Amino acid sequence: MHRSHAALPTRTRQSPRKKRVTLRGRDLTSIDDLTKDEILHLFRLTADIKRHPKKYKRSLDGKIIALIFEKPSLRTKTTFEVGIKQLGGDSVYLSPAEINLGKRESVYDVAKNLERMVQGIMIRTFGHDICVSMAGYASIPVINGLTDFEHPCQALADFFTLTEHTKDIRSLKLSYIGDGNNVAHSLMLTAGKVGATMYVATPASYMPDVDVTRRSQKLAAENRGKVVLTTDPLEAAHEADLIYTDTWASMGQES
Repeated sequence: MHRSHAALPTRTRQSPRKKRVTLRGRDLTSIDDLTKDEILHLFRLTADIKRHPKKYKRSLDGKIIALIFEKPSLRTKTTFEVGIKQLGGDSVYLSPAEINLGKRESVYDVAKNLERMVQGIMIRTFGHDICVSMAGYASIPVINGLTDFEHPCQALADFFTLTEHTKDIRSLKLSYIGDGNNVAHSLMLTAGKVGATMYVATPASYMPDVDVTRRSQKLAAENRGKVVLTTDPLEAAHEADLIYTDTWASMGQES
């Protein structure tokens, strides 16, 4: 029997749903913990918080964040404490003398104790492996406030600032001139993720980590950007829209 096509159910073509970005319960130990979409989501969220602070004043209501500082800081300590307070939360500052991480208290013990007392941990420490281990042991979110290998919060804040001054950061040439250090690593990875053009000028013996360089250049190529390493600061600065510098001696590596 011939079957009429009119009797068959019609299938309407639906446009794919945009995946909702959520970072709830996640760690931030490295820029590589975030996708491009998640970074752009953070930029949009940050802009909205700045425009409508009252809307977010209870976002951390009832939450307490432990702030572990193995390295001293003015800006990181103040901005985290103020930011947490403005979002309705509270913080507990833990200095090296109070923990003596890895000596008096193991990373494991600190993580397992704090996860019972607070809802999040920000750690500013020397070895990147300490931050990664803390995130692995703790069942609550861990944020990297600086290690000897990366400084993701600073890179995200700096790139967000760029979005406030231009419609498309991919149209800019960004130049970093200085030590190929933790800040450079996070900036390079962020540039690669968002598809920016970034030149990094350092002396040959102070180049960024080889794996970070390869990773950031691969990401940049995938996102129509470019990350270029050079030993010539004039090449990096030529026709740059922004020149980024850092103190030459990284904290804890003065020698």
